[in-house]
Amino acid sequence: MTETAEKPKMKRWRRLLGPEETLRLLEGSVVHREGAVLALNKPPGLPVLGRPGDLSLDALLPALRQRLGLAPELHVVKAPAREYSGLVLLSSCYHTTKKLQQFFTNARLRGQYPATYRAITVGIPAEVEGEIRTGLCWQQHGDRAMVVPVPAPGRRSLARKDVKSTLTRYRVLGTVGGCALLQLQPRTAFPEQLQVHLTLLLCPALGDHKHSSRVGRVLGVPFLTPETAPTRTQVLDEELLSRLGLSPQQLHHLPLHIHLRELVLPEGPLCAPPPPHFLHTLRCLGLPEH
Repeated sequence: MTETAEKPKMKRWRRLLGPEETLRLLEGSVVHREGAVLALNKPPGLPVLGRPGDLSLDALLPALRQRLGLAPELHVVKAPAREYSGLVLLSSCYHTTKKLQQFFTNARLRGQYPATYRAITVGIPAEVEGEIRTGLCWQQHGDRAMVVPVPAPGRRSLARKDVKSTLTRYRVLGTVGGCALLQLQPRTAFPEQLQVHLTLLLCPALGDHKHSSRVGRVLGVPFLTPETAPTRTQVLDEELLSRLGLSPQQLHHLPLHIHLRELVLPEGPLCAPPPPHFLHTLRCLGLPEH
């Protein structure tokens, strides 16, 4: 696959959509609609909340509600982070919203995993399946705040909620050429949890331009760099760039490859297919599309 053949796709990745285009995209991304519950398949890069004047899902909800003929109120029950793609669960009923939020809380307390993600990683975990357990906290590095792991958090820091204990279960679904397709099931919720947990596996997510710099390589062997390592555009070797049809100059346009694929509701599971860029990468690499 040549670099020239891929240029149209790269232009689509980096072009910012306006409100009208985003609304049309969301209107066509409905994967479930029943009673007060609506589920959308969110594209990567769209935040759920934003500052006044910013393009966000919350800002588009009134117009989306009108186009879909929904009740006056539309609440976000559950949604992936800004850079993630995948299922957004909405409700047009206050009581349904509270019921679903309580359901997800109770599921986690019972040790269940109601959310399932897919991720494409640069690197392959040493074990086919396992758990990543660590404390996470916000830490200031100069003018930027970073989420960093705390391997053995003390009781006091946990009690003060300075640090949160986090857990993600993972399973390898396929590997090829130093890359992997992973299933991720977080038991806890913390900003950037999945990205940080993947770096602890020495397998950062493809398109992670924030945390991938924490994984270095010497003679092909990965290792964790200091937490103070500056963030930078993810570095990929020439062979992987060629397989993806990318040049080094195009890398900073590469979206994060983490997708919220499934949510388990009281009535059963809801699923959302991966977005076009995710499917394209699976096919380029020869990873399974299931």
